[in-house]
Amino acid sequence: MRRLLLMPVLLLGIVTLTFVVSRTVPADPLASIVGERQLHNEQVVAAAKARWGLDKSLPEQYVIYVTNLLRGDLGTSFRTKSPVADDLLRRLPATLELTLAAMLFAVSVGVVLGMVAALKRDSWVDHVARLVALIGSSIPVFWAGLIALFIFYGKLGILPGPGRLDPQRNPPPELTGLYTIDALVALDFPLFWDALRHLVLPGVVLGWLVLGIISRLVRASLIEVLSQDYVRTARAKGLTETRVIVTHALRGALIPVLTIIGLSFASLIAGAVLTESIFAWPGIGSYAVEAARTLDFPAIMGVSIFVGAAYIVTNLVTDVAYALVDPRVRLS
Repeated sequence: MRRLLLMPVLLLGIVTLTFVVSRTVPADPLASIVGERQLHNEQVVAAAKARWGLDKSLPEQYVIYVTNLLRGDLGTSFRTKSPVADDLLRRLPATLELTLAAMLFAVSVGVVLGMVAALKRDSWVDHVARLVALIGSSIPVFWAGLIALFIFYGKLGILPGPGRLDPQRNPPPELTGLYTIDALVALDFPLFWDALRHLVLPGVVLGWLVLGIISRLVRASLIEVLSQDYVRTARAKGLTETRVIVTHALRGALIPVLTIIGLSFASLIAGAVLTESIFAWPGIGSYAVEAARTLDFPAIMGVSIFVGAAYIVTNLVTDVAYALVDPRVRLS
């Protein structure tokens, strides 16, 4: 309840900070609205300022923006001339599908790597697992994306190139906006397979960074938990090693990992900018790049507020998951 009550305050802080930063950037939004050639036309400039509210003082602009925001109005994009909220909702499914694929890859592989590294501590298996995690944490996303495209699409041809679907295919009937799910609902299995194959490269590239963090944290946490008294008690009772690890040790080891998973999900939404640009993925990340390139301030602010809200909601969900996993949290 405390977190829920604090959420509006945090959102207001994000909105205020985003508004102040957008207005202090040394760039003229009129250049993107009317164009460079019309900047010296006083009538055109005056009409544009009146149309977009730029003729008012900053406090007035802030009050108007917050008032509109309370009604769900994020403003109108300079570039698309559409409401920013509509643009974000239209692109959200693509980013959400990519982020879910990246998290599924990162969590499933990262937890397994961390478990193997902890159970085979200081062996060659541990060293290989840590090397994979180190490479994933060290390679820049843009470089990994370009190399992955060059090898698996350009040279080997075993995976498709940029985009969500092959150019000759039409999207499935929209239900959720997630092509894989919508294709399954429509029982269009070739389309589902095509959408799934297009998810592989960007999903792996985006999730590899989080994979490295999760695997290292699982390894360290599991090594610590395996030395706890309750684990020794479970072994003394005659339980199998598999049951001791899966039922007792792993559950305790995953408690600190929940924080990383929750924060990583929100960071992947924000960090999808480079991945979506490289793979021509029509999501919020590529929308943010175009907005920044054209000085589309309403769109930039809309993306910033959306990402900030994603972090706040993710933190709330993580706290709830803590209580579900750890009885000590529920009883505290």
